[in-house]
Amino acid sequence: MEQVRAVAFDVLETLLDLGPMRSRLAAVGQPPELLQPWFLRLQRDAMALTLAGDVAEFGAVARQALRTETRHTAAEDELDHVLSGFGELPAHPDAEPALRRLTEAGMPVGCLTVGDPEVTARFLAGAGLDGYVGPVITAGEAGVWKPSPGLYRTAAQRLGVPLGGLAVVAVHAWDCHGAKRAGCAAGWCSRLEGRYGAVFAPPDVVGDDLVRVVRGLLGS
Repeated sequence: MEQVRAVAFDVLETLLDLGPMRSRLAAVGQPPELLQPWFLRLQRDAMALTLAGDVAEFGAVARQALRTETRHTAAEDELDHVLSGFGELPAHPDAEPALRRLTEAGMPVGCLTVGDPEVTARFLAGAGLDGYVGPVITAGEAGVWKPSPGLYRTAAQRLGVPLGGLAVVAVHAWDCHGAKRAGCAAGWCSRLEGRYGAVFAPPDVVGDDLVRVVRGLLGS
């Protein structure tokens, strides 16, 4: 691993806790356990659009995936209610101390997300994280969805570092794999998946929370 000169955090599930979306699903008469298959369909469909050469717009793909997972039983205003929850979700408890540690070390920090930039900005502000984060790099800006190399290259450019000097932090092994294949360093937090998948390129740093991952990237 080259010396880390900037760090880009994934947002959805890494910094942002999707758990409260279950109550929004329940509020419109849908089963709360629909959250996981809906989010997985959203990711899969957006990746498929990218592979086909199209631009995947987060809001449109999220809405269509939710329509499908509800078997078209949710009205449009009910879909609106669920989707509006993205801008009001809390941060995971380890997010603020990890970002603060990087800021104290003088490390430039950005966010690398497939989500909507305005929703991401509201999340960061509402969670009190905006003071730690510089640029928010989105799939819409890069024109491709993760794990396409173009998104990681755009992140490095926005943060003003070479690809080898950028570390991507995520709770998804596939995201870390994409970062490694693009030429970045990767820090994986095991909070979501438990064990890193053997089919993916190994990350440079592993930790059971974001603070431990950050410490590993900083070498402290």
